[in-house]
Amino acid sequence: MRPIPSSLSTLLRTHISSTSSSAINIVKQTHAITFINSLDSNITLLTDILLAYARCSVVGDARKVFDRMPERSMHSWNILISAYVQREMYEDGLGMFGEMVEAGVRPDHYTLPSAMKASAGAGWFWLGKCVHCWVVRFGFEGYVVVGGAIMDFYLRVGEVMDARRVFDGLPWRDVVAWNAMISGLGRGGCFVEALEFFRAMLGEGVRMDSLVIPSVVNACGGEGDLIKGKEVHGQVIKIATFESDVAIGNAFIGMYSRSGCLYGAENVFKNMRELNLLTWTTMISCYGHHGKGDEALVLFDTMLGHGFKPNHVTMTAILAACSHSGLVDEGRMILNSMKDEYGIEPSTEHYACLVDLLGRCGHIEEAYELIKNSESARGSSVWGALLSASMIHKHPEMAEIAARHLFVLEPRNASNYIALGSVYDFLRIHEGVSRIRATMRESRLIKTPGCSWIVTEGCLHKFYQGNFTHPSGRIIYETLTSLTEAIRPRDFG
Repeated sequence: MRPIPSSLSTLLRTHISSTSSSAINIVKQTHAITFINSLDSNITLLTDILLAYARCSVVGDARKVFDRMPERSMHSWNILISAYVQREMYEDGLGMFGEMVEAGVRPDHYTLPSAMKASAGAGWFWLGKCVHCWVVRFGFEGYVVVGGAIMDFYLRVGEVMDARRVFDGLPWRDVVAWNAMISGLGRGGCFVEALEFFRAMLGEGVRMDSLVIPSVVNACGGEGDLIKGKEVHGQVIKIATFESDVAIGNAFIGMYSRSGCLYGAENVFKNMRELNLLTWTTMISCYGHHGKGDEALVLFDTMLGHGFKPNHVTMTAILAACSHSGLVDEGRMILNSMKDEYGIEPSTEHYACLVDLLGRCGHIEEAYELIKNSESARGSSVWGALLSASMIHKHPEMAEIAARHLFVLEPRNASNYIALGSVYDFLRIHEGVSRIRATMRESRLIKTPGCSWIVTEGCLHKFYQGNFTHPSGRIIYETLTSLTEAIRPRDFG
């Protein structure tokens, strides 16, 4: 009995929604039945097979189906372009987009968001701006999903004002549009602006949802605004459906950690009803940031006892915790056991943590040997850790070795030159200091000034190195000088 194409389409649409082997087998069997029964001229069925392969993340087979289709609908083009973009195969997605345009197919409001995301992901900023022009030309500005994609593109490339103009031009701003703006500003480090948008969103009567809250909480943590973070936390507690959300709980742990409130992070962690690997990793990292290496190790063992298997991020967190607490033996043991016990090949970041740990504790020669004996331990973060250790312990030979590698890996990073120069300066190697300064002048390298900030009565105050323009700067620096004098050790002999 010859199968009915509509029945096969129904099977694919109702049962294929995962990447499991059983789902993929169903797609392959349906595809085989289609071919055997000469149904491969049915465009609707072929499109459903294409969609099923895309949902199962079998993009290669999806492309084969697409290439053999006798006719291609707009839907089929959109499916394959979206599949590439979702798997972060941005250049492939843009290649398909180019083929689509060359074939004379006009992009629609489903095509253009994928093209915008792919342009940002591939770093093809000029193409993203061209796509924006097409959006205007084809009259798709009024679609919220299109506007959100354009905003996300401009925020990813650092064009905050362009993103703001797109947002202001949306005829209808739902919570998705607000979240795109808030999360984009947070990713770009514009935490104050992200919080301002959150307040404006609430002011317009838009209710926060489970996607907005982590973005806002991350902005509070990035800005160190503990008061605002607690305020958002209080609002979440009042809404029972949000209190049990794992992603929201993880965001609050991170916020309290970055705001210097270890107790708050612990309290959130202990009261969470459900924990995932990210929860454990975030809390381990929190202990590490606060110099609680022993507590981080205990929590790591507890996590293993609950059946969670660490990933490379977890291992970075526990190694960093050892580094911040000077736990040399524990750090060595963890790095050496990663591959055998957890099946994780140590990466550059893992070696950077151990080099930092060894360097902080004065084992600079051992740190250098570790770098020499591993191909994965030769990235800029590893050499940077060795240079920092050389600065701490005033080791000019090792500082020069690390700096030489960094000058090749990061030729425009002024901090590396300044770090080596500071070692020369402390040891009164004047020739070295002069050489570093001359190189920086010739290369026109300028160090980004250091910045610190404090929030008082809801107002953020920033202070930059060498900048004395704060309205209360005079009295602040006079008071600081007095305090410095008061706590300076005196010789009573």
